Amino acid sequence: MAKQEDQFKKVLSHAKEYGYVFQSSEIYDGLSAVYDYAQNGVELKKNIRDYWWKAMVQMHENIVGIDASILMHPTTWKASGHVDAFNDPLIDNKDSKKRYRADVLIEDYCAKIEGKIDKEVAKAAKRFGASFNKEEFLSTNGRVLGYQEKIKTILARMGKSLENEDLADVKLLIEDLEIADPLTGSRNWTEVKQFNLMFGTQIGASAESATQVYLRPETAQGIFVNFLNVQKTGRMKIPFGIAQTGKAFRNEIVARQFIFRMREFEQMEMQFFVKPGTQKEWYKEWKETRLKWHLSLGMGAENYRFHDHDKLAHYADAAADIEFKFPFGFKELEGIHSRTDFDLKAHEKHSGKKLQYFDHEENKSYTPYVVETSIGLDRMFLAVFSNSLQEEALENGTTRTVLKLPAVLAPFKAAIFPLVKKDGLPEVARKIMDDLKWDFNVFYDEKDAVGKRYRRQDAAGTPFCITVDHDSLNDDSVTIRHRDTMEQKRVLISDLKDIIKAAVDVKTWLQKIEKTV
Repeated sequence: MAKQEDQFKKVLSHAKEYGYVFQSSEIYDGLSAVYDYAQNGVELKKNIRDYWWKAMVQMHENIVGIDASILMHPTTWKASGHVDAFNDPLIDNKDSKKRYRADVLIEDYCAKIEGKIDKEVAKAAKRFGASFNKEEFLSTNGRVLGYQEKIKTILARMGKSLENEDLADVKLLIEDLEIADPLTGSRNWTEVKQFNLMFGTQIGASAESATQVYLRPETAQGIFVNFLNVQKTGRMKIPFGIAQTGKAFRNEIVARQFIFRMREFEQMEMQFFVKPGTQKEWYKEWKETRLKWHLSLGMGAENYRFHDHDKLAHYADAAADIEFKFPFGFKELEGIHSRTDFDLKAHEKHSGKKLQYFDHEENKSYTPYVVETSIGLDRMFLAVFSNSLQEEALENGTTRTVLKLPAVLAPFKAAIFPLVKKDGLPEVARKIMDDLKWDFNVFYDEKDAVGKRYRRQDAAGTPFCITVDHDSLNDDSVTIRHRDTMEQKRVLISDLKDIIKAAVDVKTWLQKIEKTV
């Protein structure tokens, strides 16, 4: 646990030091759970968004995108259930006066049990060496099976209690597990209460005539209310999808873990409309498709797992999370939900407008079912960033900090250096930069010794460094250095574009999806 905390502190520090994420309004001591993406962070975030959009929209002829407004008619949120049911179960500690999400306290308790499983695995791997079979060990070791059963029992009880709104049993579960305040160790808890997460605001010229509206807590409803508009104008045939990226807002009382849980965040969602009765088939299809998208980035299959929900939302008949191993343990990264026809029927009822699809092949109208994929862009950013940040021991006894971002996502694809700031070398370097910047985001640096510049770009996550030296004036060649291997090669200036493209091209990376088993 201490090792995880140390790694997470390094992530936070590195994100600020290298221009990825800043605390919002930092000069005024910041605003809790609100962050700004800095000069490198905004590029990484944009590249993740583009990578998702190309895979989800551009590569599917039956999926289109929209950009719905943040403010919507207030009845939207009554129809969706958010006014009545968009709550978190909160609990206060009477001694520390700190507030927590009751379900998160229980999940963190289970995460500690998972940590015990990891220790058992590590000990067994050390004991058996190359002959160690992790999957067999996890499925046969008595102690591990006991831990797994305990986790399953706890989460099943919590899920059932939350589904039945039995908040008294949620508190009783916390007491039965002897869960203490993480800060003080106190077990003096209040009752569990529900807290609505929506931000309210008003539209109107005066307080008397103002209309109560909400900042959207999710982007999905903007898709549902536009279902028929898109279907008719796009002449879309079932099955088809509507995708959207954009900001959402939740009044998280217990916001924590950096950008993992924020009050203002960005979602990347796709609602896939299908014929009733086929939703389970499509649900399975999208679970596999979305996992392949994640695996295409090469961040390690062992860092992902599915978590099937015991407690289903009021609109769902099946739901699963793709969880990622963050520095603080496995947590939800993306959700895949079979939402049935709840949303369209709810909006049809509250609006009085028909939201049905006429199937020409069957010559009848019906309300489509929906399979949703929803990923938090900020969480994806944190997953990529935290997984990429590494400390490496070098052969000369020193260490280097390197941010091994997937090259396709890196803010800058290459940094161009003149060896010295004279003898015509800066002019050649500038000419290379002026040529490459039409195709790639590139960076120019002539300050400090080349070794220091290499280290700076390693830490910033730049895949390539290109150095112009005196030989370049005669042979039109430069030295290109690869971030991950530190390998250096002499190449022609005219070949640079092709070399970089081969490593960062979206097509090359996305085609891995087809090869992923």
